Amino acid sequence: MAKHNETGINGEKIAENFLINLGYTILHRNWRSGSKEIDLIALHADTLVFIEIKTRTSYHFGYPEEAVTRSKQKYLKAAAEAFTAAHPQYPYVRFDIISILIPHGRVEEIKHFIEAFY
Repeated sequence: MAKHNETGINGEKIAENFLINLGYTILHRNWRSGSKEIDLIALHADTLVFIEIKTRTSYHFGYPEEAVTRSKQKYLKAAAEAFTAAHPQYPYVRFDIISILIPHGRVEEIKHFIEAFY
């Protein structure tokens, strides 16, 4: 497995534990609709949360959250629409981003952007 794939998988596990400790209930991991994927889908109080996780080992290519571009947001919204069409019981939804920096294999920074985009 490529190093960047290992970094991403490790980041997803870190983000999941981070959210569980904040009281989120994880409903789905790597949920797919066709070619689209949502890293985590969670429930927080009465809100369904679609979470994009970006993990980096350095800031060499910028901050991790900067990788969630407008086109990536559009992609995530389309996947979320497919999910909510199949699960209409959730009246409130939002999109969060979790940005993780893990240089040298240890977590240095976790940022949670709540309602990161609409």
